[in-house]
Amino acid sequence: MEEKLKQLLKNSYSPYSHFPVACIITMMDGTEVHGVNVENASYGATICAERSAIVNGVSQGYQKEDFKALDIMVDQEKISTCCFACRQVIREFFKDDALITCHNNQGEKKTFTVKELCPYPFDEGDLK
Repeated sequence: MEEKLKQLLKNSYSPYSHFPVACIITMMDGTEVHGVNVENASYGATICAERSAIVNGVSQGYQKEDFKALDIMVDQEKISTCCFACRQVIREFFKDDALITCHNNQGEKKTFTVKELCPYPFDEGDLK
């Protein structure tokens, strides 16, 4: 997975932050769906790699129950976790026990469950 993520980092469009991020989602059927961060001069229009991959999966016809695991890599030595906007979207599509693995560019990684990354989610129950 790490080599695939390193290759995918090259597709990142990050001319402003110089912070390339790549994401690969493994679907329940074994298919891998890719995403990278795509920045914009209007920073609010930027999309993170995690949300890029999730939107890509939905665009390919996958449903909530189809999302199995997510791997992300940031092109730096520090292992970074998902931002809170991405955690909210991850919570929408992944089960609480789904694994989120965060990689650095040195071959190190940390794995979390969705519940660990988002212990107090805002979800459909909050809309009632």
